[in-house]
Amino acid sequence: MFRRAPEEAPQPDLMKYLIVGLGNIGPEYENTRHNIGFAVVDHLAREAGVSFKDDNLGSTAQFRHKGRIFVLLKPSTFMNRSGKSVRYWLQKLKIEKVNMLVVLDDLNLPFGTIRLRGKGSDGGHNGLKDIDQLTGGNDYARLRLGIGSEFPRGRQVDYVLSEWSAEESGKLPELCQRAGEIVKSFGAIGLQQTMNLYNG
Repeated sequence: MFRRAPEEAPQPDLMKYLIVGLGNIGPEYENTRHNIGFAVVDHLAREAGVSFKDDNLGSTAQFRHKGRIFVLLKPSTFMNRSGKSVRYWLQKLKIEKVNMLVVLDDLNLPFGTIRLRGKGSDGGHNGLKDIDQLTGGNDYARLRLGIGSEFPRGRQVDYVLSEWSAEESGKLPELCQRAGEIVKSFGAIGLQQTMNLYNG
């Protein structure tokens, strides 16, 4: 009589988090203020020793940290159509919006300031506006990185699409490092505790 081999115990699914860095694709946008979301997820990928691969509606990479899977996304739909990419990847990966964090630039904060919020208005940011419209609301976390507002009236677009000053460029690595720590904390200990720790 044959004895059935013991079945392997099912492995628990690691919790997945979608970390969306907002920006515009193309070398001409690489070092612009509007692409700081890309810069943060690029930093996280380098730190984890993983590479982005081109995929449908964006480039993705993933790494594990404290029992969680972090999926990094750089939409390839350009800033104003970010929602199409975000909706696709949320559905494909079966990730709930509560486990999504969007990293973006914010004109209303001084350069170097970082704010984590659980939801909120788009604040005039077209990338957030499109994500709100295509994912059914603004009920998701966002990490806002201040880029300042040192521009003449009516020159907002030129400002966000311009490159960093030499002084700002020197401070970017530290800024991306801090933002990366917040991203990993968001997955590891949750939104509220991370806000308590970092929104000072």
